[in-house]
Amino acid sequence: MAQTTARMPTGVDQSDRKVPINLRQSGPTPVEMLISTRVRKSPYWHLSMEAGCWRATVYNRMYHPRGYVRPEDGGAMVEYDALVNHVTMWNVAVERQIQVIGPDAEAFVNYVITRDAKRIKPMHGKYVILCNDQGGILNDPVLLRLSETEFWFSLSDSDLMFWLQGVNVGRKFDVEINEIDVSPVQIQGPKSEALLADLVGEAIKEVPVYGLLEAKVGGRDVVISQSGFSGEKGYEIYLRDATLYAEDMWYAVLEAGKAHNLMVIAPAHHRRIAAGILSWGQDLDAETLPFQCNLGYQVPRLKTADYIGKAKLEEVRAELEAGNPPYKQTLIGLRLGGKPIEDYANDFWLISGEGGGEALGYVTSPWYSPELGSNIAMGYVPLAQATLGTRLKVHLPDLYAESPGQAVEAEVVEMPFRPSVNPNAREIAKAEGRDAAF
Repeated sequence: MAQTTARMPTGVDQSDRKVPINLRQSGPTPVEMLISTRVRKSPYWHLSMEAGCWRATVYNRMYHPRGYVRPEDGGAMVEYDALVNHVTMWNVAVERQIQVIGPDAEAFVNYVITRDAKRIKPMHGKYVILCNDQGGILNDPVLLRLSETEFWFSLSDSDLMFWLQGVNVGRKFDVEINEIDVSPVQIQGPKSEALLADLVGEAIKEVPVYGLLEAKVGGRDVVISQSGFSGEKGYEIYLRDATLYAEDMWYAVLEAGKAHNLMVIAPAHHRRIAAGILSWGQDLDAETLPFQCNLGYQVPRLKTADYIGKAKLEEVRAELEAGNPPYKQTLIGLRLGGKPIEDYANDFWLISGEGGGEALGYVTSPWYSPELGSNIAMGYVPLAQATLGTRLKVHLPDLYAESPGQAVEAEVVEMPFRPSVNPNAREIAKAEGRDAAF
């Protein structure tokens, strides 16, 4: 049997991890995804097929559409143009909704998130993280508060429901914790507010960032939040009883969208990278500390209540302030050369020092930014190479390399790469001279 050439590189220091990131450069693999009953189809799956979905991945144990415009017709960059110039709809039912409801809902939620749940008013939400007792990030959902006693976790890609239920086996808060039949779509782009106003009226214009609105779309009950995964103006429509009423809501949005050049697209990773928005499983996981990945602001200094991971995270902060970081790699932003990267990376591409040679880090999320006129990326490198302005080399596949087999020039730059319509909590805290959100 011939030995594979895609061996695991040994130069990247992952000695602080239990399970290293797989950095083999195996490239594109001509494998067809098996669609079967073992993985769940969302209520919108067939509607995505009608809209032209041609590829998918698995996210939260559900099939997730990841492409509508085929490469020969311009691919993901055509979808990008629709997002930044018009308005788009994304099937994001994979953001499974975990409801925490009951008299102790606020106390329970406050115990499992790092930020202060008591500061979230009913009919508002926040971007939050949940950590294990070692400070590793288990999930970074949007948390919606429907009432004094009801919260929804709108999940990123990990099985958080099992964790929440398990925590409460021992803690016994007076709450019920279950997935509910609520499935979201995202409406993202500069024309999103105008489209939503056509659907639900002028009240949408009064909804603040992370504010919520109860409404009807297609005659069906929904909750709408001003939030999203793009950095553009955007909303999410959470459809109640989605298994029954998916078509009613979906077709109503399509019909209203005709006047606004609405396009159904995949989640816009090219735009979220420019906005510095992270993707769980790609840019962070359960072995990543918030301070490693631009989420240190999610660890508040003023929250007095205990929460899972608090002792460890405060210990890590103290080590950082003493100049002794307890981790090997940290997340950076990169501007890099090469031909325009206009599709998902097949591997975590390797990063070397300015002189090239053995890999010392890896790229997690790369794409081409039309506005900046260059490739941009997130990635991990040792702290000594993380200073703004540091010159590095990135080993792109030949498809994107300037010369086959030759690494391209890269420079460490600040994130976000370009402004978002609505600044996030990290940017707001920084502008106010704080290193932590509330």
